[in-house]
This record gives sequence, C-alpha cells and structure tokens, in this order.
Amino acid sequence: MGHHHSHGNSNGHSHGHSHSHTNNKKALFWSFLLIASFMVVEVIGGFLTNSLALLSDAGHMLSDAAALGLSLFAMKLGERKATHSKTFGYKRFEIIAAALNGLTLILISIYIFYEAYHRLLNPPEVQSMGMLTISVIGLIVNIIAAWILMRGDKDENLNVRSAFLHVLGDMLGSVGAITAALLIYFFGWGLADPIASIAVAVLIIISGWRVTKESFHVLMEGTPAQIKVNDVKDALMKIPNVADVHDIHVWSITSGVAMLSGHIAVAGEGLHDRVLHQAQELLHDDFGIEHSTLQVEGEENGCPCAHEPCN
Repeated sequence: MGHHHSHGNSNGHSHGHSHSHTNNKKALFWSFLLIASFMVVEVIGGFLTNSLALLSDAGHMLSDAAALGLSLFAMKLGERKATHSKTFGYKRFEIIAAALNGLTLILISIYIFYEAYHRLLNPPEVQSMGMLTISVIGLIVNIIAAWILMRGDKDENLNVRSAFLHVLGDMLGSVGAITAALLIYFFGWGLADPIASIAVAVLIIISGWRVTKESFHVLMEGTPAQIKVNDVKDALMKIPNVADVHDIHVWSITSGVAMLSGHIAVAGEGLHDRVLHQAQELLHDDFGIEHSTLQVEGEENGCPCAHEPCN
C-alpha cells in the first residue's frame, strides 16, 4: 500500500515557531553586542592588572562572543529555503555551530589549566583594585546578558541554551574573580588569582562537554531526549485496526524539529487513509513531531525487512 508523508503543521503552531525564532535572534544579537564590547575591556584590564582570573574570564567571554555570533549566523543561515541539493535547508548548521562552541570551550579551559599551573608555582603580583572594578562590571554585564537570553527560547533551542550556558559560566567566573580580588586586596593572597581561574576553567569544561555531547547526539541522528520510541509505538498501537508498528526511526534536524519515519500494518481493508490521518495527528499533538513519513501496509504483507530483525 501507499507511502504517505506529512508536515502536520497548524497555522497557530507555525506562527508560534516564527515568533519564538524572532525572539531567539533578538536575544542572541543583543547578548552578542554586550558580551563582545565588554570582552575587549576585560582583555585590556587583564593585561593591565596582570590577572589570570580576569584573562580567563575574558577568554570565556571571547568564546561567548564567538558562540553568540556563530549562533546568530547559524539561525540566519537556517532561514534559507531548502534546495534540490539540500532538501532540509540549512537548519542543521545550528547544531554544527553548537558543537563548535562546545569544543572551543573545552580547548579554552585546557589552556587556562596550563596557565594556572605555572602561576601556582610562581604567583605574580596582581593589581587587586583594578581587577575588582572590572570583575564587578563584568558580573553586571553577564547578568544583563543572561536575562536577555532567558527571554529567548532556551529550553527548546540548543543554540540559545549553549549561549545561555556560556554566559552563566561567565557570571560564575566574574564572581570568582571578585572573590580573588578581595582576597588579594585584604590578605595579600596571590594564589587566589590562579585558583579562581581554575574554578572558571572547571565551569567552562563542564558546560562545554554538555553542549558538545548534546550536539553530537543530534548530528548522530539520535532520538530527541523528550521522545521515547517505545511510548510512540505503544500510542500508535492503540489506534483502532493497527496490527503492528515497526521500523520506527525518530531523529531531529535541529533543536525542536523532530522527524519520524516508520511502518504501520493495518488489519482490514479500506482503512489506510483514516489510520494514516489518526497516526499523524497523534504524533503531532502528543509528541510534537511535525514531520512524519509513514508507510501504511496490509497486515498480510508482513515485515519488509527480511534480512534483519524488525524493531
């Protein structure tokens, strides 16, 4: 029997998606402007005060600015229409951008560990008041950037979430630099600077690993975390006259765009279109799968995968 395919979009859903997309772009743009501007201040301040904690925070901010710029570019690229050579368009580039962001974070943190190790052996002189002033301004800038990104769709969009994690790590980095500056100012404890930079590096590597792992999961066509394949099968099996569900594959093109393909065996004649319509409606409404390709076949045709076990 036939092979049918559906996007299952309702107008309301499509409007909501485009509204959230515009919000994400605005959030990324303003955060990028804020972070990139202050990053320059922090680099200069780090060199002038000789503070590794400030420079490591600036390094994190540099990766933030790159991450936000790349995410913004990815979202703009993702808006381009599909072509004959790229039938899904450019949406997947958002995930590639998130993976690059994550890998950048890991590399930066390794460099900070290396620098901090040398400073622990030989603590340099640090100008604590200058370090304190820049750290406090940095904290305020990061709080504003985090607030802007929270207004974006960070739960649904991996790029906005990766940018939010960058900024969150930066906030904690600024807190570390403030603490170190106070310890150096009041107690002359020079080791506070490399110790604070190590704390920042740990935060950076954790968020970097998380984002890299999630983006690689998408690139490897992994099942979206919120969708359980067995739950999808069970729900489809409850549709009247469905005898079997097999060869189900669920993956996502980019954050929030889940795809599904599969086979449904139907018991009885003339039920093809009704079962297909019910299945696509169920996938869209219950699991948020907008794009499903289902092959509906007669029960007597059996499983088509003769050389491998059906799933």
